[in-house]
Amino acid sequence: MSLLKLGIPKGSLQEATIDLMSRAGWKIALSSRSYVPTIDDPELCCLLVRAQEMARYVASGALEAGITGHDWVVETRADVLELAELVYAKQRLARVKWVLAVPEDSPIQEPKDLEGKVIATEVVGITENYMASRGVKARVEFSWGATEVKVPELADAIVEVTETGSSLRANRLRILDTVLESATVFIMNRKAAADPVKREKAENLVLMLQGAIAAATRVGLMLNVRRENLDAVLAALPALKNPTISSLSDSDWVAVNTIIEESVVRQILPRLKAAKAQGIVEYPLNKIVL
Repeated sequence: MSLLKLGIPKGSLQEATIDLMSRAGWKIALSSRSYVPTIDDPELCCLLVRAQEMARYVASGALEAGITGHDWVVETRADVLELAELVYAKQRLARVKWVLAVPEDSPIQEPKDLEGKVIATEVVGITENYMASRGVKARVEFSWGATEVKVPELADAIVEVTETGSSLRANRLRILDTVLESATVFIMNRKAAADPVKREKAENLVLMLQGAIAAATRVGLMLNVRRENLDAVLAALPALKNPTISSLSDSDWVAVNTIIEESVVRQILPRLKAAKAQGIVEYPLNKIVL
């Protein structure tokens, strides 16, 4: 019998979530026609649910935990516990933004210029609250998708989610303001979270997921260096924390082990070599638990 009923987001986050679960240690298999994935953990029972609906199913107890966006928790006003933030999205490890945008050639320059205008969006509640907080009365209409193409013929402005802004630029749209910044979150039903066994299972899952996220952009480095050159090597070596330095059988040498961002490896390795490091090994990481 499963210990925890877990919602996996269907749609744009689905592939990224299943990949993250795999790197965290859980293998999920999904049939093309099934909404019930199999998982190699008898204590977990998974169900594919759209991220937009996840929070209300968790709030009702139909699911005990789930992965969704903070934006959908806010939009649905679901009474759930946000156990942890998991900063990843469909394209990259980053937060996303819901932005207010208009056509590049629009005369609208700031939110107050939308008084009496039409705004198309998928997050009607969030947008209405945003406009009300600025004292602007606009008609906010629900958009079923392809929101970028609805201006200027069907709406004066849109509120749309973006990771990089590339889609907005491709559709010749100009951002006026950020309405809400959001990240993926792990949520729990409050009754389930009060159960110590279920809570522990969820927290252990979160720990592994966060470890996989932390490791995604980093690599490990091992190298050997003479003690007389150690200071020069350390000066060239950024680290997650202080590097681990170990003595070798030859007392004149030490081994250095550290973790760095993968993006800087190509700059760091030549510096390490110039500082007289030897036997430099770069290796991938599965998880970093801080």
